[in-house]
Amino acid sequence: MSAHTHFRLLWPALWAVVAVLPSAAQISPGPLARPHAFLNGPTHCIECHDVARRPPEFKCLGCHKDIQHRLYEKHGLHPSLVGNGEPSETCARCHSDHAGKDYSMIHWDTPLKGFDHRRAAYTLEGKHARLNCRDCHQLTHIPESAREFIVVKDLSRTYLGLSRQCCDCHADEHRGQLKPGCDRCHNVSGWKDTSQFDHGRTQYPLEGAHQKVACIKCHPKIGDSKGYAKYKELAFVDCTPCHADPHRGAFRAECKSCHGTANWKPVATDSSFSHFRTKYPLLGKHAAVPCQSCHATVNYKAPVAFAQCVDCHKKDTHRGQFKLRAGHGDCAECHKVEGFKPAFFTVEQHRASDYPLEGRHAPVPCAKCHIPKGPDTIWRIADTQCRSCHMDVHRGQFSSTSHKDCDSCHTVKGFKPSTYTIARHNGTRFVLAGAHAAVVCGDCHQLGPEANAAYQVQYRYEDRACTACHRDPHQGEFADRMKAGSGPDAQPQGCESCHSTRSWQDLHGFDHSNSKLPLEGAHRAVPCRDCHKPAGLDMQKVNVQFNAAPQRCSGCHDDIHGGQFAEKWKSDDCARCHSAGRWKPSTFDHGAESSYPLVGAHKNVPCALCHKVLKERAGRMVLVYAGTPRTCSACHANTIPSLNLPPRGTRTDSVPEKSAPGTDIHELKTQAKR
Repeated sequence: MSAHTHFRLLWPALWAVVAVLPSAAQISPGPLARPHAFLNGPTHCIECHDVARRPPEFKCLGCHKDIQHRLYEKHGLHPSLVGNGEPSETCARCHSDHAGKDYSMIHWDTPLKGFDHRRAAYTLEGKHARLNCRDCHQLTHIPESAREFIVVKDLSRTYLGLSRQCCDCHADEHRGQLKPGCDRCHNVSGWKDTSQFDHGRTQYPLEGAHQKVACIKCHPKIGDSKGYAKYKELAFVDCTPCHADPHRGAFRAECKSCHGTANWKPVATDSSFSHFRTKYPLLGKHAAVPCQSCHATVNYKAPVAFAQCVDCHKKDTHRGQFKLRAGHGDCAECHKVEGFKPAFFTVEQHRASDYPLEGRHAPVPCAKCHIPKGPDTIWRIADTQCRSCHMDVHRGQFSSTSHKDCDSCHTVKGFKPSTYTIARHNGTRFVLAGAHAAVVCGDCHQLGPEANAAYQVQYRYEDRACTACHRDPHQGEFADRMKAGSGPDAQPQGCESCHSTRSWQDLHGFDHSNSKLPLEGAHRAVPCRDCHKPAGLDMQKVNVQFNAAPQRCSGCHDDIHGGQFAEKWKSDDCARCHSAGRWKPSTFDHGAESSYPLVGAHKNVPCALCHKVLKERAGRMVLVYAGTPRTCSACHANTIPSLNLPPRGTRTDSVPEKSAPGTDIHELKTQAKR
């Protein structure tokens, strides 16, 4: 607890004692510090303590007028410490006394380097933040007007008295030319940063191109050896103090009558001078040409030749290539003052030249044919053949033919479609006949085997056989037939030995009668696919093996007899009983092939009346011929058991093996005939 705190607590009782004790009595809480030592003794108590108030108050500001002044101005550290409180209450927080003459009356807990200068109502920013305290707080920076308010006699030890005016610390670099207030132009980040300065608030606002001019251009260095910028007594009413007269007195009017601050060029449209009032109005690109480009001297009234372009444009960039034209190559024939490019030489004008532009040539940019090479650009092209501009996409395939010129097949309307017709194709080594006439060109003429660039399509084929384009679906089965020659030159027939170009299904060249199995009788009406089938489960015709087709009956027809004759004759040849003409009636010779010749009336008896026994053979029910009864009684009787005859239309091979009793033989014959 500080001495002042003790004093405040004991003051009421002490004052009562002071009232009854002799004045010399020593009742002080302790000796005062050296700055206040002259106030020791009870007779001086009321000079610091206002005992008339309850509780008593300090009267610090009665002596410390410098602090009182700063509190009133709200300037410095103390206003932030006192705030809205009473100074008498606040002073003792940092300043106490009655602790001896060597006692320090300033309690400063925070080191100076850690002090937050914002509490002093002045934030240190920019370059100020890097300064030491004494770089600013020193005697030379305290103005004379502030020194009289400071109680401390040694001003080199105080932190009071500094103002916020830049010139109290910094020398006036402008030597009093400008009003106080450095912060109007400068900031604490750097002296040369004058970005916040607004020249528009001065007597001469900067406009147009003047805004880009460096300050020193208008404000030169003057004065001593170090020099300082001149800001006062600058002439700016007219342009001539800063700008030399490029016209050298040729014009009497002021500069602003023709020019503006936005840019020296071009001349202002509202200028009193107008080139349109001269003999040669400036149009297009000419309007931006510097005056001295045409007016070589300062005498702007001297005559200038302008009748032809060559009067100014001496250099012929085309090197006389247009001298033979009607205008003798005058620039105005193709160019305008709006710009040298693009030329207004039109397609219509080009049609009057040696090479009219038509079709797809019309929209082609000039530079595609007239390669830009500056003055070396060729405008008069001698070789106008297609190959001079276009690459031969056919790579010389037609160079030795009558079609070596592109226009024999193509037109300027478009490279595609070609004008090459079927009639012209029929004049080649490969005539388009039949279905070939409907084939799209690209199906045959495709990229060659060694093609490595676009449009390298093969048009000339040495091999013109069918297999050059078509895959052999027969896999070489008919190679010998295809190699066989035909005609006077004995050329191989190829696929045409069987097929025609009219249709692949047209087999007019194939005669089955010349094969191993001539087609006779009912075989001639059988579709090819019934005999010539793909192997296995394959359903594609192209995989049919024609030579593998069976040539015996059993290869295509099932044995309906269940093998009973194959066992007997050791052969599956149906031709012993049947012919290719038709299956029925059978050609079986009962007298020669069996042991029971049919003679007499037996010749006319239907087979089914005798052969009617069904048995299962080879997994199916078949009519059995062997074992048929041979006795007369087995077939002939006045009365025979009734038969369960099958309904009309039922096959005779399904007649039951045994007949029911009571059936008349004549009735049986009648039903059999039905």
